[in-house]
Amino acid sequence: MIVAGRPLALLSALWLAASSLPAAAQVDHDGQLWINATAFGSVGSLAYFAEVQPRFGDGISRLDQLILRPAVGWKLTDAVTVYQGYARIENSPPGQRAFSEDRSFQQLGWEIGTFDRVKLSSRTRFEQRFQTNGRDTGFRLRQQLRAAVPLTEETRGVAAVAWTEAFLALNDTDWGARAGFDRIRTFVGLELPLAGRSTLELGYINQTVNAPASRVTMDHIVSVNVFVRQ
Repeated sequence: MIVAGRPLALLSALWLAASSLPAAAQVDHDGQLWINATAFGSVGSLAYFAEVQPRFGDGISRLDQLILRPAVGWKLTDAVTVYQGYARIENSPPGQRAFSEDRSFQQLGWEIGTFDRVKLSSRTRFEQRFQTNGRDTGFRLRQQLRAAVPLTEETRGVAAVAWTEAFLALNDTDWGARAGFDRIRTFVGLELPLAGRSTLELGYINQTVNAPASRVTMDHIVSVNVFVRQ
């Protein structure tokens, strides 16, 4: 969990996680396109979201992954919401047999506050992962820190957005997960207002993955996100 008043320190720590990879590791690069549509809503203190996310890889030539991820939650305060969710992931990696993954996850969302026009928020997610190509349960912790800065004087204008999310695997599994640093994603882009409170977020994600056999995968991702807020 983030310590209040020290969000920038956490951001620095997430960056350091990426630099901990062995300098001699071989790096494989790939260009990808990720498209995400997420609907958010609430009824009183009850909150929910549902997302569909196709991801195209191998030079944006094929559908590598499809994610369906709904969740329901409860607003503890105006700034803090907890969720219980489920994700179904269909994977078709190049040169490998297709497999599926089911995930149960618990999530803590925190609207940290605004500092000198910079709006900070945090997302902490704990996942329990089950894959069809193994019998073990994988446990993974994810921590994201997001910053948004308005570029206009309008109440709902264009904003610059940046976020970093670090992934930490907590155990080894028979399907390939290894305890320790798993991956880090960093996004830079723009948030554009749509009708109502909905937004369109466009930008670039750099994903560095700690792959087996001292190899590192670096994905260069065009990210297109539609957030529908009811």
